[in-house]
This record gives sequence, C-alpha cells and structure tokens, in this order.
Amino acid sequence: MRLGIDSQKLPEFVKRGPLASLDLVKELGLGGLFFPTVLDMSPTLDKAALRDIREKADELGLYLESGVGKINPYCSAEAPEFRAIGDGDVILGFTRMIEASASIGCRELWISPGNFKSEYRGRLANDRFRTDVTWNEQLLAIEKVLRKLAPVARTNGVHLNMETHDEITSFEIVQLIEKVGEDCMGVVFDTANGLQRGEHPVYAAKRIAPYVRQTHIKDAYVGRAPGGLDFQTRPVGRGIVDFTTIIPILAAANPDLNLSLEVAASVEDKPRKANPRQCIEIDDPTWRAAHPDLDAEELEAYLSLVSAFEKRVASGEIPDWETYEASNYGHPTYEKQTYGFHAAIIFIRNSAKHIEAICADNGIDLSAPVAKREAA
Repeated sequence: MRLGIDSQKLPEFVKRGPLASLDLVKELGLGGLFFPTVLDMSPTLDKAALRDIREKADELGLYLESGVGKINPYCSAEAPEFRAIGDGDVILGFTRMIEASASIGCRELWISPGNFKSEYRGRLANDRFRTDVTWNEQLLAIEKVLRKLAPVARTNGVHLNMETHDEITSFEIVQLIEKVGEDCMGVVFDTANGLQRGEHPVYAAKRIAPYVRQTHIKDAYVGRAPGGLDFQTRPVGRGIVDFTTIIPILAAANPDLNLSLEVAASVEDKPRKANPRQCIEIDDPTWRAAHPDLDAEELEAYLSLVSAFEKRVASGEIPDWETYEASNYGHPTYEKQTYGFHAAIIFIRNSAKHIEAICADNGIDLSAPVAKREAA
C-alpha cells in the first residue's frame, strides 16, 4: 500500500500545476497523487503533457491515479467540460477520458454520482434530495450511463470506481456493481462521506471492501446540533472514523490499494463560505425514509459512535464545532481565515502520521515511512 493525496486538496495545486505538484508530494514524503479526472492533468487531453506527468511520477517513484468525473446526467450541465471534451457528445467525452487515462497506465478511474453544494444547509445541499427528479430516477440514469461506458472500460482494461460520495449509499454502489459488472466497476471508498448517509464507517468498510480499488482517506467531527448532526472535516485520527479497524480491513481485501488523503482545502485555494455548517438531518422523517437499506442495528451502532465521540468532545480532548471553526477560519464573519498553506501542510503531515502509525502497528508496508516524512 502507498499513502498519497487528492490533488484537489493539495495546497497550491492550481498555482503549481501537475508537474510541480508532483515535486511537492515528493517533498512531503507522500507516495502519490490522485487526480479526480484526467482533465486535471490536461484539460485538452494533450498526449505529450499526459506522458510527461506519467514519466515524472515514475521518476519520483509516485503512484498516479485519475478519474472520469460526475456521471449523473442530471448534473451534466454543472460540468460542461465533460461534454466539451467530446465535442458536444458526453459519452464520447467520457470515452476519450478513459482512453487517455489508460494510455498512461491509469486504469483505476474515479467516478461520482453527484455534486455537494455547501452553500445550502441540510439535505438540499445534496443531489439525493433534489426536488425536480427523484434519487431513484437519478440512480437509473447513472446505471444507463455506466452500461454505455462498460464496453469502453472493458476494452481499455479499466475499472470505473464509484466514490462513496455525499449522495449515494454503499448499499446502492454494491447494487450498481452487481448490475453493471465487477469486471469494469469498483469503489472509491471515502472513509467519512458515509457518515452523511447514517452509515457506520466500519460497517461500510466491511460491506464494500471486496470492491475497493481507490480511496479518499478522510476524518470528520460529527455531533448533535440544531436540525440533526453537524459534520466538519478534521485531521485524520482527530475525528470519529476508526482507522485502526478500517485500514486492516482494506489491506486484507486489497494489499496493493493506494490510500489518498482528502484533507480540508486551504482557504487560499478555496475560500471558506459564510455558511459552512453541514447538517445531517438524521432525525427528520423525510431523511430517514430516503435510506431504506439502513437497518436498525447499523443505525444504533452509528448513533452510539456519535455519543462516544461527543464524550471526547465534552472532556475537552476534541474541540467542538465552533471552537475548531473559529481557530481555523475566524468567527463569526469568517473574515479572518487563518487556515492557509502552512496550516494545510500541518493537517496533511498529522493525518499521514496517523495512518502510517496504524500501518506500522499492523505490519502493513507503506512506501513513505514516518522517518522519511519528518526528514522532508
């Protein structure tokens, strides 16, 4: 296994560009870079540019992962670049992206079922609760797109890996894999996103481990708040996710799996919005009805997890939502945003050390041990 990072959350990625960002990844002692889509490597799919990135990653001994993007057709208008790269044909655009990725050896490709809109509070921030189309209709549309892309994936020897994104449940992803085919589909396991669907991270890990081919390693604060539960990204090991249990589960299922950190983006790269609270409306009957696969046992375990975490918050071991937000982003107007480049680097280093310690304790070899990281 190797420990790397998602390019969208790497500080100054846009400013530095792909090649210089690979240098930063190496300087940080990380093992690779996960580009959400191949267009993040080259917006035009320029063969020479892609080849240069591949060659540099190989020279530095880094893994290189990529993706195709949001494949929910109800979200296509929000990502016009996928249609543009296909000269107006979305499926052709995805096909070209798959072929370009495969040409540089990226055969595990990230896909996502929707967009999270943080400017809206509660369930309406999530495409699962759109009012113009039902979630079941969106799932059917996603399945149809996957069936169109499946032959392309098989021809190019790739897997289209659905992220456990904010909208979709792990149950639904497994169902899609069973319908479309395990030979061309897999999972990008985001270790924290399932919390927004009421799923216990360990339960989810066990459920999808056989299909996990890429990851987003992320932790979060989850605690009681008006309207349900607050969700807030935290450094790995300082949130609610039990990585001590989850990492060995993933390693047993896929010993060659890359672990890609997805940390909080620097405010210099992505300014904090004035209403940053993410609310999980877990007590709302509408929310609960939208999760028919979530059984009573797992929901009880999830709520017990939240209660145990809240005790750590109450003891002062873990800062509450307001304290953490104020210390990193300013409060209440968010005019003083202190979480810049250097703070993001500290976030990355601390998160990496937690995962490395777990791997060391479990005899899981990583390409970038703690000693090298501290030297860097």
